[in-house]
Amino acid sequence: MIRRFVVVLGLLAAVVLGCGPGAPTAEPLTKLTVGLGYIPHVQFAQFYRAQQQGYYRAAGLDVTFQHEADPNLITLIGRGAVDIGLADGTSIIPAVGQGITVRYVATIYAHFPSIVMVAADSGITSADGLRGHTLGIPGQYGSSWIMLQALVASAGMTPSDISLQPFPEYGQEIALQQGLVDAATGFRNNEPVKLALQGFPTTILDIDSITPLPGPGLTVGEATLASKRDALRAFVAATLRAMTEVGADPEAGLDDAIAVVPELGSDRATQLAILRATIEMWHSPNTDAHGLGAIDAAGWAQSIDFMRGLPGSNIPATLTADQLVTTEVLP
Repeated sequence: MIRRFVVVLGLLAAVVLGCGPGAPTAEPLTKLTVGLGYIPHVQFAQFYRAQQQGYYRAAGLDVTFQHEADPNLITLIGRGAVDIGLADGTSIIPAVGQGITVRYVATIYAHFPSIVMVAADSGITSADGLRGHTLGIPGQYGSSWIMLQALVASAGMTPSDISLQPFPEYGQEIALQQGLVDAATGFRNNEPVKLALQGFPTTILDIDSITPLPGPGLTVGEATLASKRDALRAFVAATLRAMTEVGADPEAGLDDAIAVVPELGSDRATQLAILRATIEMWHSPNTDAHGLGAIDAAGWAQSIDFMRGLPGSNIPATLTADQLVTTEVLP
């Protein structure tokens, strides 16, 4: 009798510990490498929150973040070395045109973040006011260069009508503040926010009403999309959930960002201001109507036409939005 009692207790303990006969085994997590911008930043708070709050793991995912510059990231995504990443729409268009097989699957920035900023007391209030002035820019490449061409074209100008000053180390923000240039490129949710907090208000010139260039969004390689579709769908859903929560409670989003990137806590007020400005850029009439992550296919078509007309463009005449975007992993 005693022996039978001991055996029963042993079986019960085995079941409780999950190792008894017939006990369920945990499903293995799907590993996803997620590419973000070239440095850890508060603008990635929704990704950090989804990781810190366990949303990715609850969805069966083992997520690792990898920080890369945008051009490198698109190449890595296309090769499958990175499963999904945040890539600039204006980088995706020429990449696909050159045979890199990637797809944009969810909008993160519903507004194009690259802008031109001038001192608020400069008297410059529109693109035509830039004529003959000096403008700081990292170089004649990337999203800021495409944005600038669209902006000045709206005023019947070309970049040659402006004196361009290169700042390859991204020091144009300080140059503007010190009066070394009359205008500078930047990101709406970063440099103008920091300058305002430092007592240097700016006027922002953007292209949202000129050319609807697609902002950064989640991008995957076609091979990865075929082999990990369910995992990618789960990742997007968890990320959009975190975006909603961060939008409702930016303080909580900042806490999660600081948990991943502790140095962000050294100037909480600035980081919170940047995050609030970032949250504003997640929303547009399109995402408000169709939900966060929604893709504006018509805007993509207009962007393709604009970029195809840029000097030196090698975007094929046959390239269409259907070859660039897909909604198959959106909720």
